[in-house]
Amino acid sequence: MNSTMKHAAYMGIVVFLFAATLQAADSIPAGTVLPVMLNSTLSSGKNKPGQKISARVMQSVPLPDGRTIRAGASVQGRITSVTPASKGSGASVSVRFDTLKVAHQSIPITTNLRAIASLTEVEQAQIPVNGPDRGTPMEVWTTVQIGGDTVYRGGGPVESALGITGRPVPDGVLVRLASNPERGCRGAIGGDNALQALWVFSADACGAYSLPNLKIRHAGRTNPVGEIVLESKSGELKIGAGAGLLLRVIAAPAATAFSFSPAI
Repeated sequence: MNSTMKHAAYMGIVVFLFAATLQAADSIPAGTVLPVMLNSTLSSGKNKPGQKISARVMQSVPLPDGRTIRAGASVQGRITSVTPASKGSGASVSVRFDTLKVAHQSIPITTNLRAIASLTEVEQAQIPVNGPDRGTPMEVWTTVQIGGDTVYRGGGPVESALGITGRPVPDGVLVRLASNPERGCRGAIGGDNALQALWVFSADACGAYSLPNLKIRHAGRTNPVGEIVLESKSGELKIGAGAGLLLRVIAAPAATAFSFSPAI
């Protein structure tokens, strides 16, 4: 092999390693929770397969390597299927959230749905337990998260019925995920018990809140991985803009077998 060919081969290896390193650095670790708010309404009567959807990250998300996903980043996805309501059965909308957009960068992700709450629940979680008080600054309010955790701002902890789960921060809370066997949620994955950004949600928040007509048919954790199927109990499905979601980043799918499960 002449020197030119050796140099070309060397440069090819360098480019490959650089690309692999960049991809690894830009990936979001499995287990990371993204607290987001829907930018538009999900509706079985209006949405079409292939339609783009998006949600806004509502709290800065710390990553294990010291990076931070800043609040305001966009999580984007698409509608994959829509089934209208029919006599005797409700409607369904299937979605995938598969891209995190930070500034001008697009990072592929695979996510499942851990929890979803109506705009009313989201707003209620940001009101102090004794109602707004002009003499008390927001920084010291005591609030109750979706799922029941109490947030003692102004130096206090975030606390559940079982004890302290984390601490408040200016744009939300940092807590350790807790399992919720009754609702079907796991806690930490693979022994990673790091603090997670949960915004207005409790450590064990799981499933649907104040969305009485909604059933999470498939959360996307099992095959088909990343496919979230939301179903109405009757009539058309409608989830308004402003609803809050906890999306959990999971490993990209490797299997092709299909089996629906509500586990989150």
